[in-house]
Amino acid sequence: MIKRLIREQKRPLGLIELIAIALGGMVGGGIFAILGVSVEAIGNSAPVAIFIGGLLALCAAYSYVKLARLYKDEGATYSFFKKTYPDSHFAAAAIGWLVAFGYISTLALYAFTFSSYFCTAFSIADYPWSHQLVAGLVILFFAAVNLISVKGMGELEDVMVYTKIILLIIISALLTWKGDIQQALPLIETHNSWASILMIAAVTFVAYEGFQLVIHAYHEVDEPERNIPRAIYGAIVVATILYVVLAIGALATIPKAEIIAGKEYALAAGSERILGKFGYFAVLSSALLATSSAISGTLFGASRLMAVIADDGYFPKALRLRIKGHIPRNAIWTMFVLAFLLVLGGGLQVILEFGSVTFIIVSFLMALANFKKRRETSSHVLLTLVAMISLLVAGVLILGFELIHAPKQLAAIIVIYVVLIVGAWIQSRLQNYAVSVD
Repeated sequence: MIKRLIREQKRPLGLIELIAIALGGMVGGGIFAILGVSVEAIGNSAPVAIFIGGLLALCAAYSYVKLARLYKDEGATYSFFKKTYPDSHFAAAAIGWLVAFGYISTLALYAFTFSSYFCTAFSIADYPWSHQLVAGLVILFFAAVNLISVKGMGELEDVMVYTKIILLIIISALLTWKGDIQQALPLIETHNSWASILMIAAVTFVAYEGFQLVIHAYHEVDEPERNIPRAIYGAIVVATILYVVLAIGALATIPKAEIIAGKEYALAAGSERILGKFGYFAVLSSALLATSSAISGTLFGASRLMAVIADDGYFPKALRLRIKGHIPRNAIWTMFVLAFLLVLGGGLQVILEFGSVTFIIVSFLMALANFKKRRETSSHVLLTLVAMISLLVAGVLILGFELIHAPKQLAAIIVIYVVLIVGAWIQSRLQNYAVSVD
């Protein structure tokens, strides 16, 4: 009934809005965070690792695009796995829980990053609860926007995303022009091995998380079979170019020690020193817009995923409620509450790494599903195999990175996985019982 009603209406999201949602999900807090981590580990080779991360994202996108055109389902990762392996009910439920919580964790991270920049800019960082209050209010604002109008959300996303892209392009160009490009060379330094570069490439893969959010809007997209692939591939290419140029510009102007020490704030501080107040204001505005659009896009896509999982009985039935035919009201409110609780609880670095590991694992599972359905999806066998192998190697590398550099963090991630899998098992058992009673 829902799908039929939507087909009878004009679908509110076109290609421009889809690219904005994909870029909004990708170009969030990660663009500022991965630079410090990459430079600390591999110095001038950071742009190379970031570029390889973009290639990995394209490998992941290939399977998502093929499966989206086959299944035409807004459930994306969860639904694709469930339909490819129809007898694996518990496995599908577990993947649904993991992906949904992964989105909620990144939502909390984006909100906290927004709050950090906002509170610093307005000199309220020293006030108790200022960070948590601002983070909660920004999630609440975009929850309201998503509840009021899909079209309005899309138009606001357009403005935020394309403004931040323009600002970041200007910053990148000015830094590269004003800086000493020799400071960013050679890109492949003698003390760096390709193994270390590939390991960091796997870590930076999280900065590309979000392109699949557009699939969750499948039934609200104009010409989805045509526009979803164009939006996903186009957004990844734009994000990759932007990340690489920004990394080169930063290395050409900001001392490596400052980038490492300052983490996400290093770009703002370095820009102010090189470009003056304009540079600082531009970076600050870009950070606020980047995190804002990521919050909006994540709320939009992930709430629809939660509603799809609830339709199947693997989340509480209340989360399936939709208003205006397609807006998942209760799922949006649930995401707001859970993300705000994570902000209050802290430990966001663990939550971020959980999202990184989850995203790369499920991307491999999607490549595996696409390989199984390669004839139905008309996928090229070689491209499908390259995607599978690349993502598998990336998964091993990111787990290796965690084991070497943050074993306690890896243990915490494993605990989160266990809790979520147990929750999915309990909910799947309740669903099986409900079906047997009916």
